[in-house]
Amino acid sequence: MKSPCILVCSIDPTSGLCFGCGRTREEIAGWIAMSDEERGAIMDALPERLETMEHKPRRETRRSRLARTRAQEQ
Repeated sequence: MKSPCILVCSIDPTSGLCFGCGRTREEIAGWIAMSDEERGAIMDALPERLETMEHKPRRETRRSRLARTRAQEQ
C-alpha cells in the first residue's frame, strides 16, 4: 500500500496538516481503511497542500533525519 508518510509526523496547529506528508489527522488515521482511489486522490492533492503551509517543524527529529537519509540514498 502506498503511503506519503516520510516519518516526520508533526501536525501544524494552524492548518491541521502534517508537516511531513500534508495529510490531516483524519486522513492519517483512516488511511488503511480507504480505497486505492481515495488514497490516490489525497496523494494527488498533497504537493499543493505542502506548498501552502507557512511553517516548518522547528527541529529535525530522529524520524525526519532517518527519512532524509533514506531519500538521499534513493
